[in-house]
Amino acid sequence: MSASRRSGTTDELGPDEPGEPGGSDLLAALLDGMDAALCAFDADGVVTHWNREAERILGWTAGEAVGRHGFAGWAVRSADAEDVHARLMSAMRAPGRQVHEFALVTKDGGRVLVRTQSAAVRGPDGEPAGVYCAFSEVHAQIDLERSIALSEALFETASWGVVLVDADLRPAVVNAHAARALGVGRTSVLGRPLGELLGRGVEELEAALTHVLAEGAPPAPADLWVGVRTPEGEKRRCWRSGFLRLASPLAEEPVPLGVAWLFQDVTEARQGEQETALLRFRANQLHRAARAAAECEDPAEAATVHLDFALAGFADHALIDRVAGTPRAEGEGAPDPVRLVRLAATPAGAPGPSVPTGAAGLPVRYGEGHPALQCVERAGIVRADAGSVPAARAREWALERRWPGDAVHALCAVLRSRGRTLGVVTFLRGTGRNRFERSDTAYAEDVAVRIAAALDLAEALRERPEE
Repeated sequence: MSASRRSGTTDELGPDEPGEPGGSDLLAALLDGMDAALCAFDADGVVTHWNREAERILGWTAGEAVGRHGFAGWAVRSADAEDVHARLMSAMRAPGRQVHEFALVTKDGGRVLVRTQSAAVRGPDGEPAGVYCAFSEVHAQIDLERSIALSEALFETASWGVVLVDADLRPAVVNAHAARALGVGRTSVLGRPLGELLGRGVEELEAALTHVLAEGAPPAPADLWVGVRTPEGEKRRCWRSGFLRLASPLAEEPVPLGVAWLFQDVTEARQGEQETALLRFRANQLHRAARAAAECEDPAEAATVHLDFALAGFADHALIDRVAGTPRAEGEGAPDPVRLVRLAATPAGAPGPSVPTGAAGLPVRYGEGHPALQCVERAGIVRADAGSVPAARAREWALERRWPGDAVHALCAVLRSRGRTLGVVTFLRGTGRNRFERSDTAYAEDVAVRIAAALDLAEALRERPEE
């Protein structure tokens, strides 16, 4: 039987046109296609409409429901019938919609708590002609409200970033936290390619989003390092990211709508972990170098051992230059310019242990203002960089300073022992490495102290008269 009677309210749709579906048939199809349960009553309280969702929830078919007077005796308990009927029919005299919750009885005798929205149905004269009532199970309604509340909370007050990315990998919705993290407004970010919002790391992010669209959400969050463009320049940030594939619930087969990208800034924590791991590694290297150097009979060999251990993860090349002639004491005048003799150097072409050089004692032809000479004169750390120049110019910069051609970053640490400057150790990095930071100077100074002690011992042994 149809979901509605072929009279009453449906007759107001007008006569059927030739070759077109009947008005009542169209209305029945619309009602049966609704996701919400719907029933309607005329002014006397008689059921006039009953759709398939109402049948699914309560078990009563349209044929069993349409034509009954109210819910008494079949869809509600007798004790509740009068109260339920009065609350439903009161919508005829009330403005707008009314929301109620009450228990209905299923065909098999069970009870279902439903939430109803009811409103008056008015006739051609504008007078109330009946009531329509849409209802759903309370738990389903609560689930819907929770989903809506969750969405609103995520996009308004969440303490982590939420970005909905469409199938073209362009932001469709951005919450306030994500907009602040990206350094843009919530509306200005919409529809823009991710490459316009982020610098480094955008390829990894797009690859992750593409994977989620194709394969689904990954089993665990991932740390993504990205470069955020700011007026002060690009800032490197680490975002702990989770991804969820979004599919339409209305399609028969899952159709990907995009990806929900949730992230939290964990830059400080990750940098702290990296620094801790780096300090642990460097301390371990110093310990291993000390044990290896202790087995060297020649103190000069012990100095190169310290240098080799220091290179791991720290620099690409290293040089040891000693002061020509007598070591300089602190505060001691130096009428003659500083001259340095190359004592040891790492191979420039391929990795390998340091090679002792300078047996002839010829000074290195360092030009005036060379970082190594400045280091000796100041008795402190000196850093130098080629800067943002073409590769050919960077090579010239390195060769002019008597360094390997691929060096673009340098750190010179003075070799001091017993209050005297013995020379300088120079660490060099290539183009694939970051410049030396202040945190690197402490490690360089630790290595320099050990090298200086070994060189001082070697000099003392040479000066000691043979017995």
